[in-house]
Amino acid sequence: MTALNLKNVCKSFGEVRVLRNIDLAVEEGEFVVFVGPSGCGKSTLLRVIAGLEDATSGTVEIGGQIVNAVPPAKRGIAMVFQSYALYPHLTVEGNMALGLKQEGMPKPEIAARIDKASRMLSLGEYLGRRPSELSGGQRQRVAIGRAIVREPRLFLFDEPLSNLDAALRMKTRIEIATLHRALDASMIYVTHDQTEAMTLADKIVVLRDGVVEQVGAPMDLYNDPVNRFVAGFLGAPSMNFLPATEAGGRPDLTLGIRPENLTIAGEGPLGGHVTHVEKLGGDTNVLLTSPAGHEITVRLFGQHDISPGIDARLAFDPARAYYFDEAGQRVRG
Repeated sequence: MTALNLKNVCKSFGEVRVLRNIDLAVEEGEFVVFVGPSGCGKSTLLRVIAGLEDATSGTVEIGGQIVNAVPPAKRGIAMVFQSYALYPHLTVEGNMALGLKQEGMPKPEIAARIDKASRMLSLGEYLGRRPSELSGGQRQRVAIGRAIVREPRLFLFDEPLSNLDAALRMKTRIEIATLHRALDASMIYVTHDQTEAMTLADKIVVLRDGVVEQVGAPMDLYNDPVNRFVAGFLGAPSMNFLPATEAGGRPDLTLGIRPENLTIAGEGPLGGHVTHVEKLGGDTNVLLTSPAGHEITVRLFGQHDISPGIDARLAFDPARAYYFDEAGQRVRG
């Protein structure tokens, strides 16, 4: 069964159109990530799915049931917020149990669900503590645990890692991926961080200005973007873009090439002046400026003895190059 089906969903706030004709299916057990820049509509779309905002038009279907008129508590979803949204006066156990108590669930069932979730998230020793006694990562695990105990049809995550530092983000990201495999649950995850999208998703939905630009598996989008926006948004460092004429191409096209697909060679169709070198240990990023003034980044594996101030030629495999027309659409062949 399809866990979620969106058909022609639109959302406007007054005269401002935030979502435009969104069609999307999320299958049972699938981990889907909404990604895009700030203001692209991804959080609004999540809130429409949750019932926290009403769709202006179109249908939202969860588990085969149209839920446009169904309140959030009855949709069979559980949401994890960026801000954790924990009750400060309740213990960890109290926060996890509250929703189940409000549903009138028997105490033994509540206890069993909390025990199961706390073991999955390594929260057993913290059940008696209040949120103020926990670290940011622990609070986020409690928020996730509160969602797990509800055993929802669909988990919704709204930028859950944005308040954590870099090391903790990576650790919690792995925990969420492990949790998804353990639960085999349908999950929708909103982020502006393309690294989170690439590492977590079974399927990525790239949004811009309220429109779905492309949907697909992470590496399909990375290797086969339909337009310049998707090509540039996914990947770190991001794809290089410069007039195709700099590599002997057509004047009406833009050349796109990923930093890892460029090499510094004695001869090559591109050239540049090295302005900066980032030595990262496992990788070396070389930043150049082309004769026409365009910035180029080359990503080299390993350590390289390259210094700013030199001129270099750059080579690439033509099969690894992308071309885009003046409207930013991919030109194939």
